[in-house]
Amino acid sequence: FAIEKHLFVLSTDADMYEACVKIANIKGEVPVIENITETTKKPGIITTHTFFIDGQDFASAGIVSTQVKSILKSIGYDSLLIRRVAISTYEAEMNVVMHAKRADVFLSASDKEIGVIINDEGKGIENIELAMKEGYSTATEEQRAMGFGAGMGLPNIKKNSDIFRIESKINKGTFIEIIFYVK
Repeated sequence: FAIEKHLFVLSTDADMYEACVKIANIKGEVPVIENITETTKKPGIITTHTFFIDGQDFASAGIVSTQVKSILKSIGYDSLLIRRVAISTYEAEMNVVMHAKRADVFLSASDKEIGVIINDEGKGIENIELAMKEGYSTATEEQRAMGFGAGMGLPNIKKNSDIFRIESKINKGTFIEIIFYVK
């Protein structure tokens, strides 16, 4: 499938975004991420950021979660906490790329908790209870051929978060709030 569609397949033990940056640097093309803005800070909040994800943009998939990971590392959070946030953010990001038109992602971090909100515009989730079951997937054959659609996205988000809330409206979109406690 990848050959027919002229897609690149990259396999790496490194972070996927970092691997892509290394490849781009070899070619002399350093990606510029222009879809991030720091929002106004509120009392008690260390940092807040807003990101944007375009649906079907598989070439940029993973950039937001990598940026979130870098921001949290620069603040000095525990590496296991950062890993949980990065995994959950990546899973939500891939759901947007695969199933929605676009999404806004909001990150807030304090000394007590890290929050990630994903608010997408898309087809919505018809049956959230079913979508929460491991292995359930509505991925297309093309998405599966690219290695996506194992049906572990929402279960992985729930497993890695302390609080997980999801709401969805058919033909409108999905709202996900993920909270991680800082211990």
